[in-house]
Amino acid sequence: MCHFWCRHIAILPTEVANPVASSTANENAPMDAYRQLFDGILSQRLAPGTKLNEVELTQLFSVSRTLIRQALQRLQLEQVVEIHKNRGAFVAAPSPDVAEQILFARHTIELAVVKLACHRCKLTDVLKLQYMIDLEQSAINQGDMATALRRSGEFHLQLAIVAGNQPFVHALRGLISQTSLIITMYNHGGGNACARDEHSQLLEAVKQGDEDQSQKLMAHHLGHIAASCDFTQSPQMANLKGAFAHLEQVQQA
Repeated sequence: MCHFWCRHIAILPTEVANPVASSTANENAPMDAYRQLFDGILSQRLAPGTKLNEVELTQLFSVSRTLIRQALQRLQLEQVVEIHKNRGAFVAAPSPDVAEQILFARHTIELAVVKLACHRCKLTDVLKLQYMIDLEQSAINQGDMATALRRSGEFHLQLAIVAGNQPFVHALRGLISQTSLIITMYNHGGGNACARDEHSQLLEAVKQGDEDQSQKLMAHHLGHIAASCDFTQSPQMANLKGAFAHLEQVQQA
C-alpha cells in the first residue's frame, strides 16, 4: 500500500434538508462519522492513544450517541480503535513489536494473494481494479492524502477478493487498516514513499498471469512501508475538538 501522510482531509458533503435527504442522511450518519474519524486518524489529527469521548463526538457530528457507538464499533472491527470497558474508546497504538508483526503478516498473505489472483483475474476485475487506481490518483492530485491512503487499501483488499480466498479477505481487512495506522504513527516522512505507478505495474503483472513478477512487485511495494517507519517515534496526543474544528466551521458557514 502506498504511503501517503499529510494533514489534509476531505470534508464530506452535507445533505440538503428535505424529507428524502433527511432520511438518507440519517441512514448514512454512522458511515459519515466512521469516515470522519478514520480520516482523522489517517491524517494524523487524531494520534494513537487519543481518547474518543462519545459525548464530545455526538456534539461534534450532531448525531446520536447510538450512531457514534456504531461508528466506533466498526473502527474497532478494523482494529484502529480499541474499546475498553469502563474506560471508553481510544485510537489504537500498536507497539513497535506488534507493528512489525502486523507488517510481516500482511507481507506473507499478500504474496499468496497475488499468486492466486494471477489465475483468477478476469477482464471485469481488471477494469474494477484500474478504476480504484484512478480514484487513488485523483485523491493524490487533490492533495487529499488520507483518502488516497484509504483508496490504496481498497485496491489491495479488492485483489484479495479477486484471489477468491475468504480467510485472506477477512485477515487483510484488519491488517490493511492497521497498516494505515502504523504508517501515520511511525512514518518518518523522509525520502520518496513509493512510485505512484506501482499499483498499475502490479495490476499489469496480475493481468498477464505472471506469478513471479507479481510477487516480486508486491514484495517491493510493501517493503517501502517498513523502510519508511521509525519505530522510536512517540506521537503526540490530540484534542478532539481541535481535530475536528473544520466541522464547526462548515456548520457555521
